[in-house]
Amino acid sequence: MFLDKIVKEKYKEIEERKKNIPLEELKRGLDGRDKVRDFKRAITRGKDVPIRLIAEIKHFSPLGWIIREDFVPSLLAKAYEDRCVAAISVLTDRNFGGELTHLKEVRETVTLPLLRKDFILDPYQIYEARLNGADAVLLIAAILKEDEINNLISLSNELKMAALVEVHNESELDKALKTEAQIIGINNRNLYTFTVDLKTTLRLKPLIPPSKIVVSESGISTHEEILLLKEKEIDAVLIGEAILRSKDVGSKIDKLLGR
Repeated sequence: MFLDKIVKEKYKEIEERKKNIPLEELKRGLDGRDKVRDFKRAITRGKDVPIRLIAEIKHFSPLGWIIREDFVPSLLAKAYEDRCVAAISVLTDRNFGGELTHLKEVRETVTLPLLRKDFILDPYQIYEARLNGADAVLLIAAILKEDEINNLISLSNELKMAALVEVHNESELDKALKTEAQIIGINNRNLYTFTVDLKTTLRLKPLIPPSKIVVSESGISTHEEILLLKEKEIDAVLIGEAILRSKDVGSKIDKLLGR
């Protein structure tokens, strides 16, 4: 299975990274880092802007297709900031054409909160994320146990970062709600079949306590879909491909938000 293969490769990658840069060296590198930006506050809906947009930076699709030929993370990030998105998600996994350097590059370009999107399995990656400029991390319930999620959330909080816990179905949501997760991401893409269905968000949202911040991810490409999610009181949407496939990303963002 695709997900199992990714996780197996990720564990190997983490061990390689630990050899190249030991954990203690990572921790020392955090001294003097700039202040963490408030990701949680940025994506919480309010009266002035009822739904927030997290715009994503990634090079490849889950099936390995190049999404954007002229892929320059800093230029994309600047275009996103110019259109006043709430936050930016930077995909750092190599299977999707990502690199940690992309996160660092974006951090140096914009003032928006940044989410590191990757297959995070080890506390080492949390330190790594913060060192390279992340203000939040993605934790995927499908590949983590309940206690692992809590431990990674705890470490993220210790480093003043937010954690977005991603779910795809009822059983994963049940797991996430047993943890300390404050931000729940509902991924409309099935990680095993890659099919996308917005009804996943509509089905799971009523099961989430009102105190949680809810993000709908994947498969959102029109203003009408955003209006539907707004009606269901979703806090934020995370959109990548619909924006990145557009020749004019700024214009696409305006259309998505109905400007």
